[in-house]
Amino acid sequence: MSSAETVAGPRILCAGIIVLDEVFRVQEFPKPDGKVQADGYFVVNGGCAANAAVAIARLGSRVALAGPMGGPPGQDDNGDRVLAALTRERIDCTACPRVPGLATALSAIFIDARGDRTIVTYRDERVATVMPADPDALVANFDIVLADNRYPAFVAPICAAARRRGVPLVVDGDRPTVEDDPMFAMATHLIFSSECLRETTGVADLAEGLLRIARRTDAFLAVSNGPDDIVFLQGGKPQRLSVFKIRAVDTLAAGDAFHGGFVVALAEGKSEVAAMRFGSAVAAIKCSRFGGGAGMPTRAEVEAFLAEATAAAPLK
Repeated sequence: MSSAETVAGPRILCAGIIVLDEVFRVQEFPKPDGKVQADGYFVVNGGCAANAAVAIARLGSRVALAGPMGGPPGQDDNGDRVLAALTRERIDCTACPRVPGLATALSAIFIDARGDRTIVTYRDERVATVMPADPDALVANFDIVLADNRYPAFVAPICAAARRRGVPLVVDGDRPTVEDDPMFAMATHLIFSSECLRETTGVADLAEGLLRIARRTDAFLAVSNGPDDIVFLQGGKPQRLSVFKIRAVDTLAAGDAFHGGFVVALAEGKSEVAAMRFGSAVAAIKCSRFGGGAGMPTRAEVEAFLAEATAAAPLK
């Protein structure tokens, strides 16, 4: 029995980028040619797919992670540390191929006193060319697939296999690309970061950007925008969903927390709007804690947060 089978809930596959994050907490970001003293430092697993998998595991769902990494074991310290941390979260990582002679991606991340972050990532582009060995077998036992678009060569075949099998496919639009990206057409649900949508479409207005993407796909479309409203399309018309207002201390992995919560709620049968609200709660709690992806909340914490929020402002 794999580690992903030891907990209850829907079976979810996360596919995409896996990174080792080195995080520095600073009062303010360094100026050009300047230096600042870090107030704190920690190392944590990162990357869209890996962070979302942690969120999903803590919410009580069975989750597996698929993404190329450096290797082999014992010769890639970055990958060894990431996999050890993910295993402790009860995430099945057997579908993460290790590429001999290469290093797992590494990010240096600075988080300032407001919780904003600046990220510099290094990855060997040879890792990005790896393809999954048998994507149809990989998706065979899952109820839903979440894929980021950072490693398209690896992820696109998995997306295609998910659609052949007829399971929901949620695509995290995180890497700027083109409006007719094939992954967009395969998705049943496509949720962008605001930065990705603006750079992909070339328009600043998020609603207009979604309408442009809607010409290329039948997927449910939405875009997160940090502390501002989520914009989504319903009946072909732009709508807005308010996010929870909190004092953010660390926004690192907030989008991944949202995607993880959204996928769990969707897999449990909730509507897209209800799933976005659930994902927003997961992200809000994460942002109130310092620690990147390590700050993902448990299911009990999210349920308590939502109950309190509903009591304070009952849903109409």
